[in-house]
Amino acid sequence: MLTVAVLISGTGSNLRALLEAASAADYPARIIVVGADREADGLAHAEAFGIPSFVVPWQGKERRAEWGSELADQLTVWNPDLIVLSGLMRLLPAAVVSRFAPNIINTHPAYLPEFPGAHGVRDAIEAQVSQTGASVIVVDEGVDSGPILAQERIAIVPGDDEHTLHERIKPVERRLLIDVVRDIANGAIDLAAHREPTPHS
Repeated sequence: MLTVAVLISGTGSNLRALLEAASAADYPARIIVVGADREADGLAHAEAFGIPSFVVPWQGKERRAEWGSELADQLTVWNPDLIVLSGLMRLLPAAVVSRFAPNIINTHPAYLPEFPGAHGVRDAIEAQVSQTGASVIVVDEGVDSGPILAQERIAIVPGDDEHTLHERIKPVERRLLIDVVRDIANGAIDLAAHREPTPHS
C-alpha cells in the first residue's frame, strides 16, 4: 500500500477528492498525513477523514530555508512513499526537493510547459488561446518544470473568465491526480525513472 502525504495552502478540493478515492477498499494508496503552511480551510477534510495533520507556518521569504527544513523534518517523521502538493502555494526549497525527489508530485491548471507559475489560468485567458489543460508533474527545483506524468487538454469557450475556466479545469486535475497516484501505487508509473542523475564528485 502506497503511503501518501498531502501538502495544502487553501480549501483542499483536490485533497478532498483524493481522500474520497483513497477511502475505497480497492484503491492502492492511503493518505497518512496532511500538512499546510497556514491554518488552511482544507485541514478540515483531514479531520473529517480521521487523518493526522500538521502546520508549518510560512514566515516570509527571508526565512524560506528554515521553513523548508522544518517542513522536511515533519515529513520525515511520517516517512511517506509519496508527497502530493495539492494547492500548496509555496515553491519548495531546493534542499527539500532533493531530500525527497523524485517522490513529489504536483498538479497544475495548464497544459505544461504552457503557462507555468501561480497564474496559469489567468495567463491562458490573457493569451487568448483556444485551449489550455491540466497536468500532473514530478516536482523538480524549477517552477512547474518537472517531468510530465499526465495531462489533458481543456477548451476555452467564448465568455470564459478566469473563474469559469478554472472551475472546468479542477475536475480534470482531480481525476488526473487520482489516476496518477493509483498508477504510482500499482507500478504503472515508475518515479525512480525520473530521478535526477547524481553528479560525479
